[in-house]
Amino acid sequence: MKKIVTTFILIAVSVFCTAQEPPYIPETDPAVIQKLEQWKDLKFGLLMHWGTYSQWGIVESWSLCSEDEPWCTRKIKNYMDYCRAYTNLKTTFNPTRFDPDKWASAAAAAGMKYVVFTTKHHDGFCMFDTKQTDYKITDAGCPFHLNPKANIAKEVFDSFRKKGLWAGAYFSKPDWHSNDYWAEEWATPNRNVNYDIKKYPERWQRFCACTYNQIEELMSQYGKIDILWLDGGWVSASNNQDINMTAIAGMARKYQPGLIVVDRAVPGKYENYRTPEQQVPSAPPGYPWETCMTMATSWSYVQDDIYKPTNQLIHLLVDIVAKGGNFLLNIGPSPEGELADTAYARLKEIGDWMKINGEAIYKTRPIPPYKNGKTCFTSLPDGTIYLIYLADQNETVMPEFIDVKGFLPLKESGIELLGRKDNLKWVSAGNDLRITIPKDYRNHPPCKHAWAFRVTLNQRKR
Repeated sequence: MKKIVTTFILIAVSVFCTAQEPPYIPETDPAVIQKLEQWKDLKFGLLMHWGTYSQWGIVESWSLCSEDEPWCTRKIKNYMDYCRAYTNLKTTFNPTRFDPDKWASAAAAAGMKYVVFTTKHHDGFCMFDTKQTDYKITDAGCPFHLNPKANIAKEVFDSFRKKGLWAGAYFSKPDWHSNDYWAEEWATPNRNVNYDIKKYPERWQRFCACTYNQIEELMSQYGKIDILWLDGGWVSASNNQDINMTAIAGMARKYQPGLIVVDRAVPGKYENYRTPEQQVPSAPPGYPWETCMTMATSWSYVQDDIYKPTNQLIHLLVDIVAKGGNFLLNIGPSPEGELADTAYARLKEIGDWMKINGEAIYKTRPIPPYKNGKTCFTSLPDGTIYLIYLADQNETVMPEFIDVKGFLPLKESGIELLGRKDNLKWVSAGNDLRITIPKDYRNHPPCKHAWAFRVTLNQRKR
């Protein structure tokens, strides 16, 4: 009885949350609409959380916030002492092994098509050469400022663009280092601005101007930027922290026409796509979306972190794409500027799979039933349909038959296994499809982790 009641409660909560989700506001700018369609074709991107906090191997920024959460405990008990020590991480941050070309090459080889890099997180430390603060990587107080690659965000964007990837700038709207957001006169009880904006409007306007100016620097001085990925959704007009997104978006698109603006968790015209975090929707949500998820357990660097198996990462990618989303996979570089060997290994293994099966991923759109059992579905505008069978972790031999529930192709259709050239035998079983896998294919699959089948009306050779 307890299980039945619990299940009912979970279903009720799920229905309530879905029903309460604010409506998505479609974009009206033709240039942005076109850009969003191009972004939907990309499918797979890299998110990178990196800053001074990597030296301590802690969750990014959040330990500065005095909200009592188990995932941001502090090694120094005295809060003020801790904040001073955290701020002083600037004086020891010296990632001399920073090699963005190596990162970009690995991402491109994995089949990633865009990068979103943290130019500034909530702690306010800037990984770019802003003129608005000295709390930045290029300041004389940071030992890395003498390095030829000191302007880290610029180096990252340049390297990834050279490999053909889009550039996305992560930027935190709140700034806990700014005296005009967290004013030193008062305590900081939570993540929000710590003074009455209506009582001190000039102070708030200084903060808004600084935010505007920093984003303008990124939009005007760092080459082509495709995505402005704004975090810190509590800084919004609905939460009485209006930073004038209309002015920011207008300015940004003046420099970067068609720019995709992602004002995360702030429903409205500047949330061009939504970003469920560490989760995949159970069904296509009906608007542009992107799952952002960690490859390991933490967004930022943690020594000896545990990385998800390649099988799981590929299955996540397929599941997300089948439901019409993009997969933004996060890796946190070390304080020296390196990625873990395990991260590079995962990227290579994903790339090996994508070389064979990429056509079932890129430029596809969702098609019912999206996912049924171990099979996911994608489609191309020309009518080609892909059936992607998700193999279990230890499933290295293909089954003799692959049964696809709830899907039946036209009689004239040809079915091929990606990575092989011959058409396969198939029969209908009621409203379901049964594909026969030859013995040689079964014992020597073209790849690991998942097998994709191309369904075409004309049995033409590829």
